Amino acid sequence: MLQQTTVATVVPRFERFIERWPTVEALAAASDEETLSEWAGLGYYARARNLIACAREVARRGGFPKTAAELRQLPGVGAYTSAAIAAIAFGERVAAVDTNVERVIARLNALEQPQRSRIEALALAMTPAEHPGDLVQAMMDLGATVCRPRQPRCGDCPLQADCGAFASGAPESFPEARTKRSRPHRHGVAWWIERDGRVWLVRRPAKGLLGGMAALPGGDWSEEQPRVNALGTVRHVFTHFSLDLHVVVRAEPVGVGWWQPIAELGRAGLPALYRKAVELALGHNRRLAA
Repeated sequence: MLQQTTVATVVPRFERFIERWPTVEALAAASDEETLSEWAGLGYYARARNLIACAREVARRGGFPKTAAELRQLPGVGAYTSAAIAAIAFGERVAAVDTNVERVIARLNALEQPQRSRIEALALAMTPAEHPGDLVQAMMDLGATVCRPRQPRCGDCPLQADCGAFASGAPESFPEARTKRSRPHRHGVAWWIERDGRVWLVRRPAKGLLGGMAALPGGDWSEEQPRVNALGTVRHVFTHFSLDLHVVVRAEPVGVGWWQPIAELGRAGLPALYRKAVELALGHNRRLAA
């Protein structure tokens, strides 16, 4: 849950999630729809789908694997996550490098354009054989709270005396900032189909962006702006592109879906994009009623 999401947002959602599914086995037995609905609002829904698949694989195995190499075979578990779990939970001496740790290592060694393999080798060289997870967690916290991207708190850093970036007098210049790519823009249509106090919802395809999530029906998203008579447009920014979703009234249901009572839309598990679209349509209805 903490990938790309703040601690303040995650804490109450994590507690609710764990209360509902307190064990891996309980989560493995849950339906995709239940889990995705509980995840609604956290974004990056591939994480939820991977979490479901991972829980089912762990349950099938009868327990968690205990090495980074084996953990990486689980759905959704990459190099950093597998190494962090292996070091912290199972005591394996392995380098766990996230963005914060990468920055600490780069500054410590005054590396302007560090290669990932070089960073991992230097991190592993610092990692003790006993209690490697302690160093992993310390480095994560150091990067997050002291060795920050901007205005690093060098005066509070226990590594200051050995830090090449601090010695240079310009610690913020290490590592060099990556060039940001321009974010393309797309358009889409969401159909608002209302009848007797209910609205027609569908479930998006299992694979792809917002896969498996409840949604308003609509076509594919493209760079071409549709010529439609829309109630209004909501803008949403994803990791790799921004989207204008044009909300359009339609009379008849489209696609395979269900009628959701408008009074219970909060229980549908709509992701943020479609919650914005719903709020726009309901706001239009309120203005008409007034």
